Amino acid sequence: MAAAQAGDADAYRVLLAELAQWLRRYYVRRLPPAVVEDAVQDVLLAIHEKRHTYDPLRPFGPWLAAIARYKWIDRLRSFQSEATEPLDDSIGIADHEAAVVAGSTFEQLLAALKAPQAAAIRLVKLEGYSVEEASRATGQSVSLVKVNIHRGLKRLASIIRETGDAN
Repeated sequence: MAAAQAGDADAYRVLLAELAQWLRRYYVRRLPPAVVEDAVQDVLLAIHEKRHTYDPLRPFGPWLAAIARYKWIDRLRSFQSEATEPLDDSIGIADHEAAVVAGSTFEQLLAALKAPQAAAIRLVKLEGYSVEEASRATGQSVSLVKVNIHRGLKRLASIIRETGDAN
C-alpha cells in the first residue's frame, strides 16, 4: 500500500488483486453467496477512495480489516432495511397439467405415424425447420418431406376423428 501511495501503479494493481482474494475468503463465511462479490467491490472502492488515510508507519492488516468489517456491518444493516414479505401459501401457481397432457397426447399421436412422417412433422411443424432443412436432416428428398407431412397430418386427423367418435 505504501508503494501504491507513492504512485507505483503496478504495486497498486497487485495489491487490489490480492485484496480481492482475501476479501472473498473473508465474506464467503459471513454473507450469502449472492452478495459476496458486491461486498468485495464495495471494500475495494472504499480502499481506493480512502487510500490517502492509510499511514505507512502502521500495519496494513488492521486498517484493511476495519474497512472490511464496517462494510460487512453496513451490508447486514441493508438486509434488515430491505422490505420483505412472508410468502403466503395461497400464492397462485400456474397449472401446467393441460400443457403436459397435450404434449404427452401429441407424442402418442406422433408415435402412431410412420417414423419418416413423424420426423418430418416434428421438424417442420413443431421445431420450425424449413422443408429444405428437414430434407437435409432426415435424408428425405424435399418432395418426400412434403408428402410425409401431408400424409402424416391426414393420418393424425383420422386418428383424432376415430378417438373422438369413440368418446
